[in-house]
Amino acid sequence: MERTHHLPDIRTLSPKELSHVVSELGQPAFRAKQLNEWLFEKNVCSFEEMTNLPKAFREQLAEHFVFAVPTEVVKQVSKDGSRKYLLQFPDGVAVETVGMPSRNRLAACISTQAGCNMGCAFCATGLAGLTRSLTAQEMVDQVVHVSRDLGERVTSVVFMGQGEPFANFNETVRALRMLNSEHGLNIGARHLTVSTCGIIPNIRAFADLPEQFTLAVSLHSAIQSTRNQLMPGVKKYTLVRLHEALQLYTEKTGRRPTYEFAMIEGINDTNPEMNALCDFCEGTLCHVNLIQLNDIPDSPFKPSPMKKVEELQRRLQMRGVETTIRNSRGSDIDAACGQLKQRKINAHLS
Repeated sequence: MERTHHLPDIRTLSPKELSHVVSELGQPAFRAKQLNEWLFEKNVCSFEEMTNLPKAFREQLAEHFVFAVPTEVVKQVSKDGSRKYLLQFPDGVAVETVGMPSRNRLAACISTQAGCNMGCAFCATGLAGLTRSLTAQEMVDQVVHVSRDLGERVTSVVFMGQGEPFANFNETVRALRMLNSEHGLNIGARHLTVSTCGIIPNIRAFADLPEQFTLAVSLHSAIQSTRNQLMPGVKKYTLVRLHEALQLYTEKTGRRPTYEFAMIEGINDTNPEMNALCDFCEGTLCHVNLIQLNDIPDSPFKPSPMKKVEELQRRLQMRGVETTIRNSRGSDIDAACGQLKQRKINAHLS
């Protein structure tokens, strides 16, 4: 058992490397195509599932490789049908993932890091800091887990779980491409959404990607001092520079970024805050998602009353800004925005 722990994960091999493995093991060349299909289109998690491969070949593969898939430690089911999973990787690191089924659709909310360094004041994830960034395969594994557990195809993925995707940019882009590939999960690029706190250099890099992936920005205030208080990890990326980067993004891509705005009583739901957000958005291509802050134990912050949320929606719409009031999914199992807790995970595993 100790030996298998150090064997490589077969899913990390390129098609060329898989072809070489097939040849080295004395198999005909067409087995490489079959292997690719099992690994990246059907996303199997064991060699036993590869039913059109000879048993002897499967045994050979098992001697040389492993599937380093995560283990489900805990699953919670919300009254709205959402499911939250605590998934642990072979090195002991664990993250939370959420599956959100609705009519004819299945969305997955995945983590890009175990923990987070951004330190957003209203978010539970960053309370225990960053453990490590995830690999692209570990991100894809979360999507596969949701699909297998619910028995249906995932139709959209939001990179809005634990971590800052643009602090793990290269692996996030690799994961996006694996999910989008016709030889992978084949999820349309526009159904793959990445949310960032506003790391400007990687917003620019994201704009240069040829694929039509969707960008969301955690904004939460359009007044610099308030945003610094709420989101100290992106203090150096000022709102002026962020606005310029987002304008560049829309000019380059023709696509509309989404701004996430969690409304916090007495902090960002005041008259000056509402005016500042309207000014930030007016005349630009964007969509604003308003959400009442989700409750986090021991947090000094409280959600704004719904009448305040509705007032801000009206103001934005009067300025010509498309705005949606978003309902939280899975809040009763702490699976909603800002509720995924690395500290709780660490305690659960210890």
